[in-house]
Amino acid sequence: MSPLSPPAPGIPPASPEAAPPRTASAALAPPPAGARPPALRWIALLAVLLMAALTAAVSAQPAHAEPKEKYVVGTDTTYAPFEYTGSDGDLEGIDIDLLHAIAKDQGFEVEIRPLGFDAAVQALSSNQVDAVMAGMTITDERKESFDFTDTYFVGGVQFAVPESSDISSLDQLKGETVAVKNGTTGKDFAEENKDKYGYTVDTYQETTDVVDAVKSGHAVGYFDDYPVIAYGITQGSGFKQVGDPQGGGDFGAAVNKGKNAEFREKFNAGLKNLKKSGEYDKIVEKYVGAQGSDGGGEQAQKPDRSVLTVITDYWPQLLHGVWLTFLSTVVALVLAFVLGIIFGFARLARFAPFRWVATAYVYVFRGTPILVQAFFIFFAIPQMFPELKMGPFVAGAITLTLNTGAYMTEIIRGGIQAVDSGQTEAARSLGLGHRKTMQKVVLPQAFRIMIPTFVNQGIITLKDTSLLSVIGLAELTYQSRQIIATTYMSSQVLVVVAFLYFAVITVLTLLSQRLERKYAV
Repeated sequence: MSPLSPPAPGIPPASPEAAPPRTASAALAPPPAGARPPALRWIALLAVLLMAALTAAVSAQPAHAEPKEKYVVGTDTTYAPFEYTGSDGDLEGIDIDLLHAIAKDQGFEVEIRPLGFDAAVQALSSNQVDAVMAGMTITDERKESFDFTDTYFVGGVQFAVPESSDISSLDQLKGETVAVKNGTTGKDFAEENKDKYGYTVDTYQETTDVVDAVKSGHAVGYFDDYPVIAYGITQGSGFKQVGDPQGGGDFGAAVNKGKNAEFREKFNAGLKNLKKSGEYDKIVEKYVGAQGSDGGGEQAQKPDRSVLTVITDYWPQLLHGVWLTFLSTVVALVLAFVLGIIFGFARLARFAPFRWVATAYVYVFRGTPILVQAFFIFFAIPQMFPELKMGPFVAGAITLTLNTGAYMTEIIRGGIQAVDSGQTEAARSLGLGHRKTMQKVVLPQAFRIMIPTFVNQGIITLKDTSLLSVIGLAELTYQSRQIIATTYMSSQVLVVVAFLYFAVITVLTLLSQRLERKYAV
């Protein structure tokens, strides 16, 4: 209707009072009493929601600390014979058996979280766990941050090389590269003596990485605690010891400085009782034999080193890993799709604060590595909000959701903008409102355009689950590392794991192709 057209029949003409003059004085005039501009209403609403969230977080904190009957203890994932996953899928090893025996002796419950050494120490620092027991050597540097229990094992650093190697002493290492695990006394020893023997040091996160580095020729040998090397030899690792163990390290369980003193007291009392009863010696001999580094434990058996052995002996662990990989992916994709819709429309909103918030979200989660996001959610948030402790699956699902949601936001925004603007103009000219135009005209076409990108993002998200093994999410990659740590069959295990990933992703790809054919534009 033209502004000069007469009013339609039945519609009264607008009175001069109903349409105030659009002058500068009118525009600067304050709003009527009790009325708020739209922007202020939204800011007020966000402020109320933020205050409610902070109030809930504060009110959730306990008024006083209760004595603990259950302790959460972080540990390594691949540090046999101290902690590793057995063929039945349960965590076992010297640390695990000692901890359960002490808990039984002292009458408390224990929840063990296998996180990896570095992650376990970070979890302790962020109060995600009450203690760490992971073959940790008591050092003066660590005493500055942690309180330790009494010594429960005395270790020593050993050098190991492949059985085919000609190296028989450390004097032959000049110009060579050796491998060590981060945070171990083996690394400390290697760093202290690298100038003396003339070698360079490569550091890895897990024992399995160290062993694979030597097997693949990136290093000629590796330093580690002698029980670890001795246990690996009994399991057919293909290595031999060079020289005698160097030095010695006292192993102890750690708690944060000034905290969980009752755990240390119970641990020390239980350890004393186990040594007195002889149960301690039985546990240690079970894994490293009565002679320490000589020979293996009662369970030491050289496995049949074939791919078929991996499949037949470890299929429960592999299936559990596939299930958690699939579940975490589906949860993340569903929630990320919801986030994508919300922030995708926010990116196109006329209201500037919506666009700012959505743009900031996309920039932050697309501009930082997913590993950093996982560490922040799992370790940093509990430090800032002590009651917001979460397990590896919840933390992993939140990380995947937020990371994938940022990409979904841009997929949805791009899909909507890819629909020809003439479609919107035609719908509006037919009398459809903005909501109906989006619902009936724009979104159906946009989602058809988005299908291939959605599927591609789903595959990327599934593969990203492997990165979350660093916070203890027991998905497929995590399970493969557990099996490798026990059997030292890295190539065989990786072949099986790669096939499982390939099978799952192929199924998803075939489903996506069917969807594309069905809903092709």
